[in-house]
Amino acid sequence: MKQIPIGTCVPGQHALKMLPGMKNAGFECFEICFHMEFYGVDIRELAPKVLGELEGTGAKVSAVGLYCNPLAEEEHFRNLCLLIENAKLFGVDKICTFAGALPGKTVEEAMPAFKKVFGELAKRAADQGLSIAFENCPMGGDWRRPTCNLAFAPRAWEMMFNEVPADNLGLEWEPAHAMSQLIDPIAQLRKWVQKVIAVHGKDCTADMAGIREDGILCGKNFLPNRMPGFGDTNWRDVFFILRQNGFEGDVNIEGYHDPVYGRDWEMTGQLHALKYLKWARGGDFVPNPWEI
Repeated sequence: MKQIPIGTCVPGQHALKMLPGMKNAGFECFEICFHMEFYGVDIRELAPKVLGELEGTGAKVSAVGLYCNPLAEEEHFRNLCLLIENAKLFGVDKICTFAGALPGKTVEEAMPAFKKVFGELAKRAADQGLSIAFENCPMGGDWRRPTCNLAFAPRAWEMMFNEVPADNLGLEWEPAHAMSQLIDPIAQLRKWVQKVIAVHGKDCTADMAGIREDGILCGKNFLPNRMPGFGDTNWRDVFFILRQNGFEGDVNIEGYHDPVYGRDWEMTGQLHALKYLKWARGGDFVPNPWEI
């Protein structure tokens, strides 16, 4: 059984500014990620600089991400192709992204486009020895009006993986996105763990009393995102399920969302989450002092 590395997500356009202060903080890996675009960054030039920054720390880049909409935006499709072609420069075996969506189309209506686009992208990735992991983020959409990611609901996953039954397509799962849909994250993970390629370390606090009183359309946020350790998920159960099913990916904290431990308190919250996740994992590996 391999140890599950625990790290954090770093915005790619700020990676060279942020990594010097984070690389020796105890994170075991980093996901270098972009949202919708590369912000003028040449990823081919970024890769050796990031690896050079991490040299000697024991930390690695475990994934690169571009969360975009390749179904609707041709530029996003080209950028994903570019990421697939150059991901190995970071030393990774997976890329993380959204499944895309079509403006004004339901999840079902977007499936033919998903099949075409990710049928090709899955093959390109396989040729490079890469997997593609879809984050389960609704991005403010719903079944009738998904915004830029079809991969938010189990019903959609069934359709997606039926349309493109590629072994290198899977999920970048996180409990917060399940809880925001009032889904039990532990039950969901048990059912879908075999398709989980990577995990985002982001949690949620559910104010069920507030929901029962005012509902979910009242303009109040009864489901705020939290750092692991401050939310409702028992991450000991998460690690148990992952390990029981042979998971060999990574868990990267997705910060920058906690309404309390954000801004000036961001690093405080991230280090608390890191410490908590290592504890929930069972600490560090210690070899047996005897032979079996």
